[in-house]
Amino acid sequence: MRRTSLTVGVLAATVAIAAGSLTAARAGGTPVALVTAETENALLAISLADGRVLRRVALPADPENVVADVGVTAVVVSARGHAVSLLDSRSLRVLKVLRDFGAPHLAAVTRDGKRAYVTDDARGQLATIKLASKRVVDRLAVGAGAHHLTISPNGRRLWLALGEQARTVVIVDTTQPSSPRILRRFEPGIAVHDLAFSPDGRQVWLTSANSQSVTVVDAHSGRRLFAVPAGRPPQHVAFNYAVSNLSRVAYITSGNSGRIEKVDTRNGRVLRVARVPYGSFNVTTAGGLVLTSSLTNGTLTEFTDQLDVMRSVKVAPATRDVGVVVW
Repeated sequence: MRRTSLTVGVLAATVAIAAGSLTAARAGGTPVALVTAETENALLAISLADGRVLRRVALPADPENVVADVGVTAVVVSARGHAVSLLDSRSLRVLKVLRDFGAPHLAAVTRDGKRAYVTDDARGQLATIKLASKRVVDRLAVGAGAHHLTISPNGRRLWLALGEQARTVVIVDTTQPSSPRILRRFEPGIAVHDLAFSPDGRQVWLTSANSQSVTVVDAHSGRRLFAVPAGRPPQHVAFNYAVSNLSRVAYITSGNSGRIEKVDTRNGRVLRVARVPYGSFNVTTAGGLVLTSSLTNGTLTEFTDQLDVMRSVKVAPATRDVGVVVW
């Protein structure tokens, strides 16, 4: 996709607003996007000020997902490479590559930045990595196809979906972070793709693998609260934890529909819809920024929190996932 055309004045004002929001959330530094370029077996550092590729780091085959916005360690999962890479989030120096995995897929890092949880769908496990020691400290059998996962804001619960079209969600007790245990299994009555806790921890948003809606359930009881109209499945969802007045807002992407929407978390009302490049499935937020990456077009697209486009730039043949760090 060609770079989005904006006038210099509008772009400068938009960048100032977004950068100001990010600075308020995390004092000092320059926001940088970390993007997985899986067909190139690389992690890219992209300047959010101008879309330039600042750094390129070689990784094990097929790096898919990255978690980079918590703590000082970036975690990159490579399914085909059977590996989880730990990198210094500022220098991008590879600290360690953990290779004893079947097919690791998704990672989540605790809010204190001390541990990462990784799903291994080939082995049906949830692996716990202690980031200080850079080693796996626990492997919990959860069921075949362990895939997307989310941790509650207080770090006491973890929900994971068994498969990309999951009929079963496993709820895990993580009050003892290095020794998680299964609490129960939950059948939400839909085919779940992605899932995410709301910032207040009261809701879990379940995106669909086969319908044009996202289901929101009570985090304690699993009771359905409401549904949000969305684009063609699968969808992904992200919240803005860093800015308090945005915590009532969710962003839902549908790469197959080429759309992103801003949603009120209190009632599921869609506040705004914008276009994204086709294949922009994954989404992340940082301060006043909303970022999507296109698996199909290899673009990184930046929005303000109001879904005004700042820029969309092609950075690789395929961009799977995106995280944000401050340098």
